Amino acid sequence: MGERHTPAPASPQTFEASSPRPTAHIDDTAPRRTRNLGDLTHAVAALVLAAVVIVLATYMRGITSGVESDARSAGKVLNWLMDVPASLLQQLATVVIVVGVLIHLLVNREWMQSAFSVIAMFCGYGAVRGVSLLLSHISNPVLLASMQSVGGNVGGGLLPDIYAGVGAFLTVAGPRRIRSSVRWGWNILYSVGIILVVVSWDSVVGLITSYAIGRLVGMLLRFIIGMQSKGLWGSQIIQTLRGIDCDCVSLIRRKGTNEESGILRATLDDDLIENSRIYDAVDARGRRYIVSVLDSQVHIAGYLNQLWQWIRLSGVPMRHDRSANDANHHHLSMILGLRNIGLDTPDVYGVVDGGESSILVFGADRAPLPCNLHTLSDDDSRRLMAYLSAANMRGYTHRRITPDTLARFENGTPLIAGWQNGDCASGGANATLDKVQLLTLLCALNGIDRSVATARSVWGDDVLLALTPFIQKAAVPAATRALAQWNRHMLKELRTAIQGIAPDDAPEPAETVTLSRFSIRSFIAITLSVIAVAVIFTQLRPNEVIAALTHAKPTMAVLCIVFSLIAWMGSAVSLGAFMERDKRDNVALFCSQAAQGFTAVSMPAGVGPAFVNLQFLRKNGYRNTAATAITSATWIIQALTTVMLLLIIGIFTGRSTLSGMIPTNTLITVIGIVTLLACAAMAIPAVRRMLTEKYLPIVATYARQLLDVLTQPKELTFAVLGSLVLNVATGLGFWASLLAFGCHTNPMETIFIFLLANTLGSAVPTPGGLGAVEAALTFAFTSVGVPAAVALSATLLYRVGFYWLRIPMGALAMKWLDAHNLI
Repeated sequence: MGERHTPAPASPQTFEASSPRPTAHIDDTAPRRTRNLGDLTHAVAALVLAAVVIVLATYMRGITSGVESDARSAGKVLNWLMDVPASLLQQLATVVIVVGVLIHLLVNREWMQSAFSVIAMFCGYGAVRGVSLLLSHISNPVLLASMQSVGGNVGGGLLPDIYAGVGAFLTVAGPRRIRSSVRWGWNILYSVGIILVVVSWDSVVGLITSYAIGRLVGMLLRFIIGMQSKGLWGSQIIQTLRGIDCDCVSLIRRKGTNEESGILRATLDDDLIENSRIYDAVDARGRRYIVSVLDSQVHIAGYLNQLWQWIRLSGVPMRHDRSANDANHHHLSMILGLRNIGLDTPDVYGVVDGGESSILVFGADRAPLPCNLHTLSDDDSRRLMAYLSAANMRGYTHRRITPDTLARFENGTPLIAGWQNGDCASGGANATLDKVQLLTLLCALNGIDRSVATARSVWGDDVLLALTPFIQKAAVPAATRALAQWNRHMLKELRTAIQGIAPDDAPEPAETVTLSRFSIRSFIAITLSVIAVAVIFTQLRPNEVIAALTHAKPTMAVLCIVFSLIAWMGSAVSLGAFMERDKRDNVALFCSQAAQGFTAVSMPAGVGPAFVNLQFLRKNGYRNTAATAITSATWIIQALTTVMLLLIIGIFTGRSTLSGMIPTNTLITVIGIVTLLACAAMAIPAVRRMLTEKYLPIVATYARQLLDVLTQPKELTFAVLGSLVLNVATGLGFWASLLAFGCHTNPMETIFIFLLANTLGSAVPTPGGLGAVEAALTFAFTSVGVPAAVALSATLLYRVGFYWLRIPMGALAMKWLDAHNLI
């Protein structure tokens, strides 16, 4: 009749539940990385998408000529976007996304995930470059024209790399449903893509191809390395079960059951939940339970199977539960509904969700057992048919009756188990399909004649005759067709047997219902539809000309030194905003900023100001962590203000002509390498222990104080205003230098170009950026039309006012601060 599953012996590993209640005995295995079949499916979809886009771009470009004309006309509404500094926007978005996600991962101590995400980013960049080289080697003019972007060129830069690199990074760092930083990263990447397509910086074909390459690389890497389970384990399960009044004192994992995430495995102990983890539990009152834990990561295999049934069958509604929570909630409602109409069901206790897991609890004393399919009697068949008929009459349908679903209780009562794929309020087609599945299964087990005779006694001739149009291969599950007793002629013989019971005056049998969705005709129709949609969206290209230059305006020439002093005042306001009122001396603050000019002789740009600020704050009574937090906050505000000025001025002045100056992916490469080194260090237990025990408390204290500093609205406002004064005054200083040599320029454009070039030049670790700043400024303004001689002269004049004269002035300020014991 059947045998009950015997729980596996307890593992030596034991966890203790953290609860004020008596200690619970927990025997569980630690969570491990699992391979998600959905990742491989998404990788295949990305590959197909890239291939389809490339084929359409090559052979069907002419179809969209009219669409492109309409798009150019519609794009005039968004003319303000044509002035976006595209290359800057790409680099900024890349840094913001990668840094934000890495901070999220590293704060949660997910070292391996951080390392693999960075590796995926590098692989994405490499893959898109390789594909670009391959497509360029093919040398198809139509294909190259459809893919090439304004910022790219034929060769390794044919395709935009941001979507492949950042897309692969976000894919491995995901999933987005459990990490808000990843979700916002995707939103930023999508927004950047839309903007750059609208302004014709990137082509739609290139964008989609690059995105598909990134997803392909990310999904393959994610499938290979697996994803760490985020489900409930050990004491977490016990804590969650208390939410449904199930206070367990013992929880023992059954080993070797349903542990492969990509293969559908199930057992009757939890009513055939696919790929669940099964535990034997005992509560404080001695009641025994079977606890079934379904994780979202492994549920994907069942979800894909549901989708396949939905795609494969036409005209028959099929369920597809996307999440583990949806699946278990529906399963519980189906069992309770069947019990409500008087059918025997497993003793379900309740359902509870937590994290990425959903838990369905059954009573252990009434678990169904598998039927012995070789000894199934006619009476058993009759009772199974009656069971299904009772459910169908009340609108409940099973939709996947296989040999595994035939079960019985210890008292011999047969039942049909595993109703989680079915539904209530079902139509007649689903009920008929259920009967066909059960009838064909019984025919394979007991023979056609015996099964038809039993069906006549239970369902009646009219119902049996109505099944004939549905008796076809598409209606029979693969598990039934895999039985040894099955043969390919069985369905034809079954239809003949049923038609043999029809009376002589019965009408001609109805034509076979089309259940299988796939046919040559439907395949051609779907293919043509996909091609039509893809052609419309992949060939959309707005205006390709970006306005870059505007007319210059005159201004005064002698303000360079004055602007240098005003810049010091702005930085003093920015630092003083975070200082306490009783410790703030305006003269001392100004002198501390002036003293930074003296440190420029021996320290790289940016290092000197931070050093002076830190020493000045310490002398004013701030402890090391507080002084470091204020110094960091000042630096962060100034950096963010510079970036925001670049974006705002760039958008309204149209400066996208410095694309070649931006070191593509250099900064993000450095961030990635540093992250890999940090993750590798944290993977070594001794290093990780030293960092977490010795340095992490210091960093945590510093981070809390930095957060406190940055969350003061009034102080933050003054700091931002001071930073604005600093940046604008510095930019106007160079504008004044240009006018001094008779070169009239737009001050807003000058500020934008200056800030960008000066930032890049200052990144070189020479004292005060000496040499690098001069080269960057000269090249930048020469590239936008300023005569080379004028650009060089203006740069030298600017450096006299903002570097050389600041050295003696800074020395005097340093001496004054030292005399007053302020540095």
